[in-house]
Amino acid sequence: MSGKSDMQDDKTPMIAIRDVVKKFGSFTALHGITADIREGEFFSLLGPSGCGKTTLLRTIAGFEPTTSGTIAIDGKNMADIPANDRPTNMVFQSYAIFPHLNVEENVGYGLKTRKMPKKDIAREVAEVLSLVDMEGYGKRKAHELSGGQRQRVALARALVMKPKVILLDEPLSALDKKLRDQMQVELRSLQRSIGITFILVTHDQEEALIMSDRIAVMFEGQIEQLDTPEGLYRRPVNKRVASFIGVMNFLSAKVTEQTDTHLTLDMDALGKIDLPRDRLGEDITPESIGTVGVRPEMLTVLFDQSDWSQNKVEGEVVDTEYYGDMTYYKVRLPGRDAPLSISMRNTAGRSVVPPGSPVTVGWGAESIVVFGD
Repeated sequence: MSGKSDMQDDKTPMIAIRDVVKKFGSFTALHGITADIREGEFFSLLGPSGCGKTTLLRTIAGFEPTTSGTIAIDGKNMADIPANDRPTNMVFQSYAIFPHLNVEENVGYGLKTRKMPKKDIAREVAEVLSLVDMEGYGKRKAHELSGGQRQRVALARALVMKPKVILLDEPLSALDKKLRDQMQVELRSLQRSIGITFILVTHDQEEALIMSDRIAVMFEGQIEQLDTPEGLYRRPVNKRVASFIGVMNFLSAKVTEQTDTHLTLDMDALGKIDLPRDRLGEDITPESIGTVGVRPEMLTVLFDQSDWSQNKVEGEVVDTEYYGDMTYYKVRLPGRDAPLSISMRNTAGRSVVPPGSPVTVGWGAESIVVFGD
């Protein structure tokens, strides 16, 4: 695995992935993936389409055999163990609800195939429907359910089997934004309450940040960085991760002075700053530094010249986008062609600055992220 990892070494992980390679003919979908997924955590596989995240999920589930490498679940090697015998259950993007069965029958289908007595099935189904807030819907047919209700039924059908791991393949992608936002909160709350390991596949960065304990960012069949949501956002290991997680302004930079403990950086449009050496990533040397990044919310439009900021630079607003709670500015600074993106929360008494207005931009050294080229 390339990039930063957050490997677990204090106890046996719920899922241990070691050097997993998956090939489809001459195409390599997974390039030696290694990662630990902890018991009881909400873990997300995040990346653009075609990066290998769904393939990795399917190898964990047993739907795809690995070409090489191993996957162990709860300490047991899953080699040659078919999907239906693994301690996992998957919620598919399409939900895969049987249209000819009602809610109770859909949820209890797996228990019925295990020859469980009817009264026990009824009890288990009632308990899990209560868990997903679907009491009273047992007799409803699939076509009578909303998108959110269908998602809950699919989740209930997975939970009723009492797996050690729930696998979620973009389960919220078919929902409208408002319902999707609601289900993100509900799904995360449910996972915390029951304590089962959840693994989510998503291409939605915001969804992964909101729901996850840790996230593996994948590109081209490799894990680029595995970290907490805050770690990914605040300390991306390279420009590729920084660009994919949120918005980042990139500026050219070079080291002009250095000591054993500090560096002086000369940055495009922002000027010089001193940074401690320990702000550099593991693979970054002073000689490799060519770019720095700063998030839009780490820059501030100063509405009064008396407002304090560690550093200040003069600029001009070239575009303003008002979103009610937030305003997003594009500000051009002297000596830089591309404008900087700045986000400002709208508070009482704070006016929106129109395009063409001169502004003072404030920023602090702590907001700068250093990248090697």
